[in-house]
Amino acid sequence: MERIQAERIILGIDPGTTVMGYGVLRVVGNKAECITLGVVDLRKIKDHYLTLKKIFEATITLIDKYKPDELAIEAPFFGKNVQSMLKLGRAQGVAMTAALTREIPIAEYAPLKIKMAITGNGNAAKEQVADMLCRLLKLDATKLPKELDATDGLAAAYCHFLQANRPTSNKKYRSWKDFASKNPDKIK
Repeated sequence: MERIQAERIILGIDPGTTVMGYGVLRVVGNKAECITLGVVDLRKIKDHYLTLKKIFEATITLIDKYKPDELAIEAPFFGKNVQSMLKLGRAQGVAMTAALTREIPIAEYAPLKIKMAITGNGNAAKEQVADMLCRLLKLDATKLPKELDATDGLAAAYCHFLQANRPTSNKKYRSWKDFASKNPDKIK
């Protein structure tokens, strides 16, 4: 008898106060496919509090439309501008609150971790992340939104997919040599 694998939907968000990027993945077993990606353009809203309201409403709309099982969100980047950090933290908090009101579990990932998971390079440029996502998810690069915040949102979702599908082990190893010495039967 064939075992039916459960489907999961992951919403990824790259929070921002000028542009919020998002991507939605459908996951079945160890395969992921992009359902959609895009941006919420917030540049015309001049009042910061109204921007936060729009982020909340847009996140609720995405949740209600795609019914995600999980939210993966990029953590604010620790830069030199404290005011920018505070605004990004508020944007992230509002998106997280929207997910919490719908009882959706949240996973937060640092930008470096997301880039490392997608490209193998924590210092990768946004263009490199977008290119790698096109390869991994077989996306047509010519049909991507011009704002790379969309692929950043999708990257958060894909990073979460990779983390959730990573084999787990209770054994901890300090190095390859340590693994080999504790598992001689697995080394040929």
